[in-house]
Amino acid sequence: MRIVVTILLLAGVVLGDLATLAAYTPRAGRPAHHAARGFRNLSPEYSYSMAGRAGRLVLRGFEPAPQRGPVLAGLANDGEYLRQNGHEPTVTWIGHSTLLVQLGSVNILTDPIWAERASPVHFAGPKRLVPPGIRFEDLPPIHAVIISHDHYDHLDEATVRRLAETHRPTFFVPLGIKAWLADVGVRDVVELDWWEARSFRGLVFTCTPAQHSSGRGLHDQNLRLWASWVITGRDRRFFFAGDTGYDSTLREIGRRLGPFDLAAIPIGGYFALDRHPNHVNPEEAVALLEDVGGRLMVPMHWGTFDMNREPFREPPNRLLREARRRGVEERIGLPSPGQSIAW
Repeated sequence: MRIVVTILLLAGVVLGDLATLAAYTPRAGRPAHHAARGFRNLSPEYSYSMAGRAGRLVLRGFEPAPQRGPVLAGLANDGEYLRQNGHEPTVTWIGHSTLLVQLGSVNILTDPIWAERASPVHFAGPKRLVPPGIRFEDLPPIHAVIISHDHYDHLDEATVRRLAETHRPTFFVPLGIKAWLADVGVRDVVELDWWEARSFRGLVFTCTPAQHSSGRGLHDQNLRLWASWVITGRDRRFFFAGDTGYDSTLREIGRRLGPFDLAAIPIGGYFALDRHPNHVNPEEAVALLEDVGGRLMVPMHWGTFDMNREPFREPPNRLLREARRRGVEERIGLPSPGQSIAW
């Protein structure tokens, strides 16, 4: 039975790939990352088919589980200082790609998820291993939320509903996500394409490129755009890489909008491939930091959910080793969940 189910799954995914090949051709008269149906990555070397992903997932089921070591320990943070702070730029790692960024008296959340699983259902899927660094109830007033893309570990329905009901922030999202948010009752949304910007409470939010993908099921692959984000204040610049593979053309972000006082860059989720098209590995994360001109890097997208294969301490260890090799170790900040860093 397991073999039959596997064959049917792979057949469905392959047919899905064949049905969407046209989506990877450029759309006439539109920016190059707009496809005939949905969106596409611009690197000619990019390749990450649904069939390939499904095949690796099936093979993983027959492999022994890796020894990943102890999970991360968080720091206690009751949010009191953050609720009172109205002047000092801070960043607090909540977990995974969720950061609380304070800049210019504006409180911003990135890719917020307080759920117990990064999944469409509450009883299965990648489970949270480390509690959120701050309880939802202890957050300061949230004025803005930035979303990088629609994958379940970055766009959590229960969390965005709760934020909209409790804090009523403005959501900044890439193309296609505004309609999804409207369907779950979130109305205050600014939707932007790559390189478009919007002013908000004395800051400028700019949607910038990333190399990734989107989709919450087989039916909507790459129909919504994925992005990184830049937030520019009077005397600080913040870069949020979202979820991205390495592409040297991303240095254009630094040329146009940098350098950055703080860069949040992912470092986990690379285990299946030597060079993952959708996730930078730790060495590539350091290269991206230098490409965009980041003064301080906060790593993210690691150690929070049971969704990757690499040992828990491997991403930060490799990150620090590469930073030392390049002579930029003083530019790496490595917070624990719940820890706040002034920047």
